Amino acid sequence: MKLIGFLSFLALPLTFAASNDGKSKLVSLAASGNGVIRLDASTFDLLTSPSRDWSASIHFTALDKRRRCVPCKEFDPAWNDVAKAWATVPVEHRDSHFFATLDFDEAPTVFQKLNLASAPVVWVYSPTEGSRASAKNAPSKYDFSNGFEAEPLAFHLSNHTPIPIPYKAPIDWLRWITFISGLLGFALILRFIAPVLQSRWTWAVITILTSLTMTGGFMFTRIRGSPYTGSDGSWIAGGYQNQFGQEVQVVALIYGTLAFSVVMLTMIVPYQTSPARQRLQVYLWSGVLMLVYSVLVTLFRVKNRGYPFKLLL
Repeated sequence: MKLIGFLSFLALPLTFAASNDGKSKLVSLAASGNGVIRLDASTFDLLTSPSRDWSASIHFTALDKRRRCVPCKEFDPAWNDVAKAWATVPVEHRDSHFFATLDFDEAPTVFQKLNLASAPVVWVYSPTEGSRASAKNAPSKYDFSNGFEAEPLAFHLSNHTPIPIPYKAPIDWLRWITFISGLLGFALILRFIAPVLQSRWTWAVITILTSLTMTGGFMFTRIRGSPYTGSDGSWIAGGYQNQFGQEVQVVALIYGTLAFSVVMLTMIVPYQTSPARQRLQVYLWSGVLMLVYSVLVTLFRVKNRGYPFKLLL
C-alpha cells in the first residue's frame, strides 16, 4: 500500500504537466480561431476531459449546405459575436473559459455519443477542479426560447464564465438609415402636400366620404363581422337586421348621388344665366334624383319582400 501511494505521488507532476499542456493547446486553438475553437473528436475529448480547471461553452451545429440547417446559419453569427466579445477580456479570465464549435460533419461520432439529433445546440461544461469546480457533471443546456439573438445568449453564458461577457450589441446602421430616410421622405412629402391639407375643400371631401360610408352601414358590418358577400356570391343580405360589406359601398354611392343631385338643383342650377341650359339641368338632375331614388326603394324591396312601395322601378 505504501508503494502504491508513493507511485501515485510521483505521478502527480506528470498529470499536472499533461493538464497544462492540454490547456496551452486550447488557448492556442482559441487564439487562432478568433476566440472560437474548431473542434473535432480528439479536441472535444480534450476540452471536456474529466480533469479540467476550465469551463467551456460548446456550440453543436451543422453548417454544411447538404444539411439544410437554416437555424444553424441564423444562430452562427450571434455565437461568433459573443465569442469575440469574450476574447477581449483579460488573459487570466479568458483562459478559464473557452468557446468552441463542433460541426456535425467534423465529428459525427460525438453527436452519436451525446445522442444529439438536432442542431443548433449549446452546452456549457463547468470545471471539475479548482475554485470554480462544480459537483454537477452534466452540462448545462441553453434554451433557445429567446431566439437566436446574441444578447440573451451572452447574458445566459455570463452565469458560467469567471466574469460577465462584455458583449454590446452593434449599432444597427440599416435601421437608423431607414428611419432617417423615412423621416426625411415624410418631411419632403409633407412640404408638398401641406397646401392640400390646409385646403378646406380637402377636409370637406374627407368629411363627406366618411359620413356617406358610416351612413351606408360600415360600423354595422364591422361590429357584427359581416362578410363582404354571401356564400352564393349575392351582395344583398335579406332582412333589415343583416347587411353585407358590399352593400355599404352601394348604399353609400346611392346616398352620395342623391345628395349631389340635390346640391346641383339648389346651388348650381339657380345661378345659370342661360334659360335653356338652366331648364336642361333641371330636367337632368330631377331625372337623376327620381331614378336613383327608385333604385334605393328597389333595394329596400329586395331586402324585405313585404315592402309594398316603389317609385319607377
